[in-house]
Amino acid sequence: MIIASNVSKKFGKLKALDDVSMTCNRGECIALIGPNASGKTTLIKTILGMVVQDSGFITFNGNNILHSWQYRDQIGYMPQIGRYPDNMTIGQVLNMMKDIRGRNEDLDEDLIQQFGLNQLMAKRMRTLSGGTRQKVSASLAFLFNPAVLILDEPTAGLDPLSSEILKEKIIREKQKGKLILITSHILSELDDLVTQVIYMQEGKVLFHKSIETLQQDTGEEKLNRAIAHFMRK
Repeated sequence: MIIASNVSKKFGKLKALDDVSMTCNRGECIALIGPNASGKTTLIKTILGMVVQDSGFITFNGNNILHSWQYRDQIGYMPQIGRYPDNMTIGQVLNMMKDIRGRNEDLDEDLIQQFGLNQLMAKRMRTLSGGTRQKVSASLAFLFNPAVLILDEPTAGLDPLSSEILKEKIIREKQKGKLILITSHILSELDDLVTQVIYMQEGKVLFHKSIETLQQDTGEEKLNRAIAHFMRK
């Protein structure tokens, strides 16, 4: 579904992506992990078309994304920190996004209901806690029923109940055959979610393995222990 082939990107002297190749298919929930400045964010922004690579290419359903922007309609993106107009209410932000997308039908408002945002529609964005902003970002990512979900630190700032609601939603969407990419520094959050792991460091993909293969290679069941085992080696 999404294939990156020999993708490289430099910012000045910094090589943010160094000959990155990977294949991400439907029905997979893939953890994109690595230390800070490993290239994860640059890779995500390149997939989203927010950054243009210096070399290599990315295809979405077989089409080079440099020659098309329509593929973005099939992606739901939850940034690590959502930024919205301070004076707009939650309801206005949701309606604005519906207008931008040109969609008012076949919407997935499940998270809006489960998070209780339907009772907070008149609240202005500047008054919201960080956790409530995260709920808005998550709701927007899923709202248009996209085929691909890219979630950047999705549970950061969420209370335990909301975190579980979001994780259960991710599992349901994966079972529908969607492709889900997740970045997180809290690896314990990913144990019940991910089917594959992409580990990046210094702009390179060090490995791309199924969770079962990683467990077999390291002898560890938990993802955080498996990654720690890999890093010690």
